Amino acid sequence: MDSSARLDAAQIRNLRAENPKLRARDLAEAHGLPEAALVAAHLGAGATALQAHPDRLMPLAGELGDVMALTRNRNCVHERKGIYKTYHSGSWAQMILSSEIDLRLFAKHWVHAYAVVEGDKRSVQVFDAAGDAVHKIHLTPASDVAAFDRLVEALAIPAEMPLFEARKPVEGPRAVPEATNALRAGWAAMTDTHQFLGLVKDQGMNRLGANRIVGAPHARALPTGAVLSALELAAFSEIPVMIFVGNAGCIQIHSGLIGKTVMMGPWINIMDPRFNLHLRGDRIAEVWHVVKPTATGPAVSIEAFDGDGELILQIFAYRKDRSGDAWNALVEGLPHLEAVSA
Repeated sequence: MDSSARLDAAQIRNLRAENPKLRARDLAEAHGLPEAALVAAHLGAGATALQAHPDRLMPLAGELGDVMALTRNRNCVHERKGIYKTYHSGSWAQMILSSEIDLRLFAKHWVHAYAVVEGDKRSVQVFDAAGDAVHKIHLTPASDVAAFDRLVEALAIPAEMPLFEARKPVEGPRAVPEATNALRAGWAAMTDTHQFLGLVKDQGMNRLGANRIVGAPHARALPTGAVLSALELAAFSEIPVMIFVGNAGCIQIHSGLIGKTVMMGPWINIMDPRFNLHLRGDRIAEVWHVVKPTATGPAVSIEAFDGDGELILQIFAYRKDRSGDAWNALVEGLPHLEAVSA
């Protein structure tokens, strides 16, 4: 039984009312609650349960006009304004492919969804089976409120406070040293970055485990400060990038230029008019300079992981109709741990 069973809906509503300025995720963690419980406790009082599958939600989200899309994990929040256009369904994954809202969706993790009205604020919030946030859509002053009302009317379902499953632990780095040569051979033979996960899975590994043992030129360790350095240099040099932040149910991508970074306590922030990033720099435990061969040239990324081995974010060159050479040179010029320790 999940921890929210210790508090009934009225108690959870009171808890929320007593802490109006505290972020929902922080309040939930402080009291051992799934974040979704804070929303579900308001069913009939500002929250409406919705059909959660992207095939139902995403086409109607496209009618909301200009909104803010939010996807996060434990260590990073990715916010992007835009319109939900060009939805593609699929049996394994689904996609939104528009110039500003760019998402990869994994419907099996879209378990609980709610329309939320708090004063003049409106949002659609999606959670997984454990009650962790998967994706949120926040209306802005430019959004179509009537379209939001139509979405709620079309997708509303009867619901009570659910029981949430236990959260699955993060898988730490998984490497198979005896498969190192096979990993290197398969890595060198890649023609598309999407082949990577299949390759490491076939060798009994995961992303971080593979990075740790494959060796140069495929993966090299960077200092933990390399993420901030790369963001600052990309902003200063006006090098467009792609920033991927995700969880098990959604990956959200920003493509283009970024503004200057702003530090606020442990947070690394990008506060651009259409894109915001909020990254806990103090939780970055490992950073890797990764090079994957593709048919159109090397895909060079910076990958950051936390202390449990969970992927925080990835940064690539924005290569649409342009070369990634400027980004590649930027990453190559960062101090690598081999050079630091030499």
